[in-house]
Amino acid sequence: MNVLLFGATGMVGQGVLRECLQGVDVELVQAIGRTPTGQRHPKLRDVVHADLFNYAGVTAQLEDFDACFFCVGVTSSRVSEPDYTRLTYDMTLAAAKALAALNPRMVFVYVSGAGADSSETSATMWERVRGRTENALLALPFRGVYIFRPGMIQPLDGIKSKTTAYRIFYSLMKPVLPLLRAAMPAHVLTTRQVGQAMLAAVRNGARKRVLESADIAALGRAATPP
Repeated sequence: MNVLLFGATGMVGQGVLRECLQGVDVELVQAIGRTPTGQRHPKLRDVVHADLFNYAGVTAQLEDFDACFFCVGVTSSRVSEPDYTRLTYDMTLAAAKALAALNPRMVFVYVSGAGADSSETSATMWERVRGRTENALLALPFRGVYIFRPGMIQPLDGIKSKTTAYRIFYSLMKPVLPLLRAAMPAHVLTTRQVGQAMLAAVRNGARKRVLESADIAALGRAATPP
């Protein structure tokens, strides 16, 4: 399969990229973002694109992909609702709508978050915006759309978050996270599990279109290597 990856330099995106590059049935991983990944691999192609709200100039580079893994995420801390909407809903839908027109047979996997509100009525701003984004994606004419709602994720393989506060949090939690994952394997995921589950969703589909942490863990466990 050919995979298009957004957010490859983030914590989740780094994990997904690693699993894609190791997938024997993955022929190409094209990472698209404002900055290059900084990695080199025979399967990896970096596309630096400054305007993630407009893809008119790069349509030829977005064709013939089997899957899109959209791992771009911003914190809602100290961000207004209009700004968060622009960086979450508007940015995601700009990419998704362009891809739906070019790759109708594509499977689109979106990394949302535990607590996102599909009813769009939550009193918490980010939950409403994420839910609205999910609903809009599910209405697009892709072959398949899957919403991943992970909660806590343990970074493995030397992966680190770009966000300072998250790096500090994961550094402090490093001794505890393996214990939490052992005690609650359905609620504490790893970057490997998320990437493996995404690939499984493309290969074999999933029973649900909106997957919570436990569903993601189960999908990854049930994944059959190609």
